Amino acid sequence: VMAKEGKERKRKRMEHAKVPARRTLDDEGDEEIRSWRQTSGGNANGSSKSGDKNKQTKSDDGGPGATKYSRGDKNVIRKIKDKKLKMQIKRSERDIREAAAKAARAEILLPAEAGHLEAEGMEKTHRFQQKDIKQAVDIGSSKKIYTLRLEEFGPYSFDYSRSGRYLLLGGKLGHLAVCDLLLGNAMCEVHAKETVRDVSFLHNESLFATAQKKYVYIYDNQGLEIHCLRNHMEINKLGFLQHHFLLATVGNAGILRYQDVSTGALLAEYPTKLGRCDVLRINPHNAVSLLGHTNGTVTMWTPSMSSPVVKLFCHRAPLSAMACEIKGTYLATAGLDGMVNIWDLRTYKKLHSYSSSSPACSLDISQRGILSVGFGTHVELWKDALSERATSPYMTHHTKGMRVKDVYFRPFEDVLGISHSHGFSSILVPGSGEPNFDSFEANPFQNKKQRREAEIHALLEKLDPDMISLNPNFIGNVD
Repeated sequence: VMAKEGKERKRKRMEHAKVPARRTLDDEGDEEIRSWRQTSGGNANGSSKSGDKNKQTKSDDGGPGATKYSRGDKNVIRKIKDKKLKMQIKRSERDIREAAAKAARAEILLPAEAGHLEAEGMEKTHRFQQKDIKQAVDIGSSKKIYTLRLEEFGPYSFDYSRSGRYLLLGGKLGHLAVCDLLLGNAMCEVHAKETVRDVSFLHNESLFATAQKKYVYIYDNQGLEIHCLRNHMEINKLGFLQHHFLLATVGNAGILRYQDVSTGALLAEYPTKLGRCDVLRINPHNAVSLLGHTNGTVTMWTPSMSSPVVKLFCHRAPLSAMACEIKGTYLATAGLDGMVNIWDLRTYKKLHSYSSSSPACSLDISQRGILSVGFGTHVELWKDALSERATSPYMTHHTKGMRVKDVYFRPFEDVLGISHSHGFSSILVPGSGEPNFDSFEANPFQNKKQRREAEIHALLEKLDPDMISLNPNFIGNVD
C-alpha cells in the first residue's frame, strides 16, 4: 500500500511540472520594472543603487576625457586557452580602465590652470618684453625674472631637477653651484679647477654628474666628490634615464656608454662609428637615447642593442641641437644650415621647417608644447608650432650682447632658463609649464623624510634596461 501511495505522489508531481505556471498581471508588472531598471540604471524611484557594486556597467570608461590617460590598445585574449591567465588579463584591463576613468573625473578638482598671453587690438605677443610682463604679474612671479652675472667662469651649462625646484650650474672654467630656487639660496658651490663641458642631476638633487676635461665625476649636494668614472673619457654630453637609473654619455670618441648609478656597473658601451658627437637627448616617452651627428643624421639607441634602432637623415649639415616632446610624438632638430625641422616620430617624416638668422645652438620643448630656439644673442618661443606650422613666434627675448649657450624650460613653472657667456638668466613664458603636479611623481615641496621615501620607492620600482624600446606599450602584451 505504501509503495502504491508513493507512486501516486510521484505521478502527480510529474503532471504538475508539465503544466506551465500562469502569469498574473503583477508578475508582468514586476518584469517591466526589472527591464526598466536594467536599461536606465535606476530603481523604481528613479535613483541609482548605491550599495550594489556588482551592478556597475562595463562601459564606464570615463568618456572621451579618459583617452589621454589610456595605456594603449587592449590585449586580444580570444586565443588564450589558459583560463587563469585569461582572468588575470581581464582584471588588469578592468583596473586600467577604471584608473583612466577616475583620472578623467578628477580633472575638475585640479587647483590651477595654465597661463597665456593675450594681445589686444593691433598688439602682437612677440613684441611683449619682460619688463611689461613683470608689471602685469604678481610679486611671486615677478621674482622669477632675474639675471645672474657670472662673467668670470662662463659660458655656463645648467640643468633643472625633476621637480623644478633646484638649479645646477656648471661654468666652462670649472665653477659648479647648486641653487634652491624655492628658498632662493645656494646649497653648495665648488670649483673643479678644470674644464666642465656638461652637467646633469641624477635621480634627485642629492647627486649630480659633471663631464670634465678627461673623466666624468659625481658630486653630492655638499660639493664633495663621490665617484670618478674613468671609463667615460672626454665626454661632451650627459643624459639621465630617471626610471632606469642609467647615466648615458657620449663624447669625442663617438662611443655611447650606459652607467648604472644604483649598482655602479658599466651596463653597455656601443661605438656609433660616426665620429665626434656633441648632441644627446633622452626621449621622455620611451627612454630611447637620441644622438645628433656631424653628417646630419639622428640615431636612436637602446641599451639592449649594439646598433641604432632608427637612423634618420635630418639635415645636410652637422646637427647643433635637438629636442623631443614629452609625449614622444614630435622631434625638433637644428643644424648648421640655419634650419629647424619638425619630425613626426610615429611616421619618421618631416612635417615643416623654420629658419633662423644664425644656426640654433639649443632647442627645448616645454611640458605644454612650446618650442624654444636659442641662436646668437636671441631666443624665440613658438606656440602650437609642432603639429602645424606657425606664422610668427609667440615670444622673443634679446640677451643684449650675451651669447646664448643652452635654453631649458623649468618643470611645473612658466619659466625658461637661459645660460649664456655672462652667466644665467630666467624669463617668464606664460603657458609653458604644467600648472598641476603629481606629488608622488615630482614634488617641489617635499621635505627630507619624503625625499628618502621617494628614493627608496624609486629604487624598488627601478625598471630593467631591457624594457627600453621604441614602443613602450609592448610591456604586458601577449604574443
